[in-house]
Amino acid sequence: MTKLRGLLQVFNPLSLALRLVPGRGRLLMLALAGLISLSVFALFNDSLRILEERLGAQGWLLSPQDQPEERVTIVAIDEQSLAEIGPWPWSRTDMARLTRALNEAGVQLQIHDIVYPEQREGDEAFIAALQASRGAVISQQPVIQSNQQVQTGLMTHALSGVSCDASSQATSFIASHAGFSGIAKGHIAPLVDSDGSIRKIPAFVCVNGQAYPTLVISALLQATQATSWQASVSEGRGWFGPDQVLRLQAYPGLDIPLDAEGNIRVSYQDLPENFMAVSAADVIMGRIEPGLLENAWVLVAATAFGIGDIVPTPYNGSAPGVELQARLLGSLLDTTMPYEPRGSETLLLLIAGLFAACLYGIAGARERFSAYGLPVAGLVLPLLALAVHWQLLVSQQVWLGWLMPSLYTLVAASLLLLLEQSRIRAERSRIFGNLNSYLPSDVAREIAYALPSSSINAKRCDVTLLSADLRNFSAFGEARPPEESAALLHFFFVRATEIVERHGGRIQEFKGDGLLAVWDGQNAFSARAALKTAQEILDAIHRDMPQQPPAGLEPLALGIGIEQGPALMGSIGPAQRRTHTLLGDTVTITLRIQEMTAELSQPILLGECVARQLSDLKPESQGSFLLNGLRIPHTLFAPANDESAQRRARQEQLNLRVISGGRS
Repeated sequence: MTKLRGLLQVFNPLSLALRLVPGRGRLLMLALAGLISLSVFALFNDSLRILEERLGAQGWLLSPQDQPEERVTIVAIDEQSLAEIGPWPWSRTDMARLTRALNEAGVQLQIHDIVYPEQREGDEAFIAALQASRGAVISQQPVIQSNQQVQTGLMTHALSGVSCDASSQATSFIASHAGFSGIAKGHIAPLVDSDGSIRKIPAFVCVNGQAYPTLVISALLQATQATSWQASVSEGRGWFGPDQVLRLQAYPGLDIPLDAEGNIRVSYQDLPENFMAVSAADVIMGRIEPGLLENAWVLVAATAFGIGDIVPTPYNGSAPGVELQARLLGSLLDTTMPYEPRGSETLLLLIAGLFAACLYGIAGARERFSAYGLPVAGLVLPLLALAVHWQLLVSQQVWLGWLMPSLYTLVAASLLLLLEQSRIRAERSRIFGNLNSYLPSDVAREIAYALPSSSINAKRCDVTLLSADLRNFSAFGEARPPEESAALLHFFFVRATEIVERHGGRIQEFKGDGLLAVWDGQNAFSARAALKTAQEILDAIHRDMPQQPPAGLEPLALGIGIEQGPALMGSIGPAQRRTHTLLGDTVTITLRIQEMTAELSQPILLGECVARQLSDLKPESQGSFLLNGLRIPHTLFAPANDESAQRRARQEQLNLRVISGGRS
């Protein structure tokens, strides 16, 4: 256990940082914050990524685009349509009616967010209506986030010129049956995050070595009436460029930014209200305004509640899935596709380094500024990183990210604050320890944790005092080197302090070659403790200190006076130079009693109050004396020594009593 504790102390980074110089200790905490942040990211990557996505998308909500999207209209198979036409799925005859109605309304391009995998009655009419339209695209769905093994229908209309090495792969799919092979198709296979949100869609999905584009890209290619769907993928350029760029030969000038996995990020900058939706029933029944859909691109999708095509968005917890297709199509037409720059990790590391430099500077500032600055910086800097992310997202459509420098800043600020507080605590403990070596612990504590004052800070209390003084020390110091005198006095103070504290007292002050010790209270317990202390100090001096002085000098001796009574204890003096003192008659009497020990040749003398508390020990009266500087005589007592006690016992045994009886 001892070895384990020692290892923990050695490898404790906080203890190590405290032992280093302040600058290196702070660098160690910043490095430790980096390791902790990386560990947290490794352990909670999915949860942290969802948090980053959710808060990062709030930039769109704070500054949304409120202009209506007039190029793309949603034709919704909603509750009204189901009530009028019939339950979903509709017959191919009803879908043919809807397609013909859209053609008659002048729609330029029909984009069906629907898959038609099985053959049904009315397929011929429906396919004919699609072929008769100015442009039509239907859906096919590769299965990319499931172990489901299914191959239904026929996948058609693949891109040429792109590689399947770094793209989403699928072996299962649900596609429209072979009768729709002549109709352009695009996939509707989104990437669903763990919270159910859809933030990215693969630009193309590879099935059996063929790259099939997403629905909106197929719509662009179909709108150009290109005979060959030729495309290319190249690496982006610069730190702020995307990881990859998809270019369509039939649509020159359009650069579609992709991430490293070939995905397109969905933009949520447009308000949901920007996308106009028309009920499919109104289209079939001819209840729409003339010209409403003229030359429009329409997205046909089932949006009725309960059909299941519902996804959460930053605006709404349950939005129809076709809204995502509308958003993708609108941002493609505007060439405002959001993307994550290829140098985002490096840029985030630079931001984290900048924040670390700020925290380092704050931690090295003055104590008060550091104590308040580090918590404030730990909150403000992450918000600043988030604000930078929002600004780039709204103005440049750049998804930089914000969580890594924010988490690092929180951890680093916390560790630096812990380090600085521990350093301050250690320094204060060291200062208090030094202060306590000069003053009693309670006085040192009061001084350490209170502001200096110029007023009297003292209180009356009952105390028992012991004054001890080395006799003949001045002559000894005159004859010996000062180092020897200091060593002798140091020994006396150390041994006396040990004995005083062992008996519950405390040293009030060292003065010259003497000391003053204090016990709280004016009672028999304190009196006995003081007397026991005096006797042990006297024994220690006789036993351990040199008893053979240099030639011409008297041996060192000790005089001790003990008395108890009221006193005033506290600090006085100006705020810039205070002194702790003990005042009152009790102090003066105790000092004078100690001076009388030399005249009466008694090593220990007791005052009247202490002698009264020790009456059971039968102290011996030495007479009444007018002490120096005082006007009232005081009776002094000496503790009964062993010879006096034996003599008193013999006298008690020899005392005779007269009894009645006997001979006359």
